[in-house]
Amino acid sequence: MSTPPAIQRFVAAAEAVGLSPEIREFPQGTKTAADAARAIGCEVGQIVKSLVFMAGAEPFLALTSGPNRADTSKLSALMGGVPVRRADAEEARSATGFSIGGTPPFGYPRPLRALFDRDLLAYQEVWAAAGTPNAVFPIRPDDLVRASGAQPADLKE
Repeated sequence: MSTPPAIQRFVAAAEAVGLSPEIREFPQGTKTAADAARAIGCEVGQIVKSLVFMAGAEPFLALTSGPNRADTSKLSALMGGVPVRRADAEEARSATGFSIGGTPPFGYPRPLRALFDRDLLAYQEVWAAAGTPNAVFPIRPDDLVRASGAQPADLKE
């Protein structure tokens, strides 16, 4: 079975920042944080949701812990007071090159500003999407902050 192009792109981006992710694929899918946690056998809080938002016309990322919802007013304050909303599927794909549900936390055609949910720092290991809705990889939170260039912040509702 060949590796999907989206996973190949993600692995190449990870290797470019000095990581060699151990990709795990789950045929039943990992579309929601709860699905991913069940498939992996970890806490929902260890799941990294790579959520694309728009600050005005500028896409950015909120790397959010599984059970948390990103608070758009906190995101707006962190983005300089510009109004913030969730990106639609087309905006998210255009910004990241990946479809919703499989968006990895880094590895995009152009760098995106990223905010990192501080709750993820409580774990030894977190799990994030690796390019498709059924592929994930484990990573230490500090390695993820470094690889994504994300700014740790309080961003949950």
